[in-house]
Amino acid sequence: MVQLRDKLASDDELLRAAARFRSICDEHGALFWLNDRPDLVAEARADGVHLGQDDEPVAEVRERVGLDVLIGLSTHSPAQFDAALRSEADQLSVGPVWETPTKAGRPAAGLDYVRHAALAGGNTPWFAIGGIDADNVRHVVAAGARRIVVVRAIRDAADPQRAAAELRESL
Repeated sequence: MVQLRDKLASDDELLRAAARFRSICDEHGALFWLNDRPDLVAEARADGVHLGQDDEPVAEVRERVGLDVLIGLSTHSPAQFDAALRSEADQLSVGPVWETPTKAGRPAAGLDYVRHAALAGGNTPWFAIGGIDADNVRHVVAAGARRIVVVRAIRDAADPQRAAAELRESL
């Protein structure tokens, strides 16, 4: 999956970027997600929309986007995770495990939170997120994560393809 996340872009800028993201995702058989913008998901031709805790509730977004659009939801605590398992979200994010500049001001939730998600079970897929890279991915896997979200670990790598392959192998 690939998510387009740009909190500062205008609607036109997001849609221009979305066209490129959609094309690349189609080339590689990847799902394309749009962050925080259910209002643009159809025009962006996104497969899914990812919501934060301060965005519209999942049930309201589901009514707007329909059953064919996937909905992801960020969670930052065991209580939020447990509530999200009861929602109509199709996937959940668990974190940030460690502090990260992509979630400025959000304190780290830590590995205990990952352990909680692993033990809570449920049928909703979840992804550990936040500061995960090749040096620490083994810790989130040991805590029970089977899926991860990364930004800098691939974006900033000298060889992004190799970095992605190594992270995938770690899982």
